[in-house]
Amino acid sequence: MDEALPPAPYHELLGITLLEWRDGYAKLGLAAGRQHMNRSGIVHGGVMLSLIDQAGAYAGLYCTVPGNIRRAVTVDLDCRFTGQAGEGQLIAEGRIVTAGNSVFFTRTEVFGPDGKMVAFGAGTHRWRRGSNTPEGVPVDAPVERG
Repeated sequence: MDEALPPAPYHELLGITLLEWRDGYAKLGLAAGRQHMNRSGIVHGGVMLSLIDQAGAYAGLYCTVPGNIRRAVTVDLDCRFTGQAGEGQLIAEGRIVTAGNSVFFTRTEVFGPDGKMVAFGAGTHRWRRGSNTPEGVPVDAPVERG
C-alpha cells in the first residue's frame, strides 16, 4: 500500500489497521475495546462482519503501482460465528478463492485475542471500472456510481 494514501474512513472509525497486504491476501488488525462490545460484553457481531468484509475486499485490491488505487463493492457477504471475543487484538485474514474479469470471491477468518477462530465468512466483490488489473487507477480517477 502506498503510505501516502489515507486510510479508509471506515477503518479509522472502527480502529482497523492493515498489517500485511499482498496480491490475493490481506491481514487486518483491530484492538477491540469497550466501544466494540455489545451489551453482553463481547465483541459485536457487526464488528466481526466488518472485519470479514474489509479483509476479503482488501485481498482483491492490492495495487502494484505506487499512488494508484483499486476499488470494489461487496455484492454478497456471509458470516458464521464460531466463538466469542472480548477486549484485545482481533486478526482477520482474507484470501481470494477465485477471480474473474469483474468479480472476485473471498474467504476470511477472524481470530480472537487468544488466537482461536471466532468467525469466518465468504464474500463476493465486484471491481470498479479499471480496478480489475493489478495496476489499478490513479487515486483521483472518477468513481462510477450505481
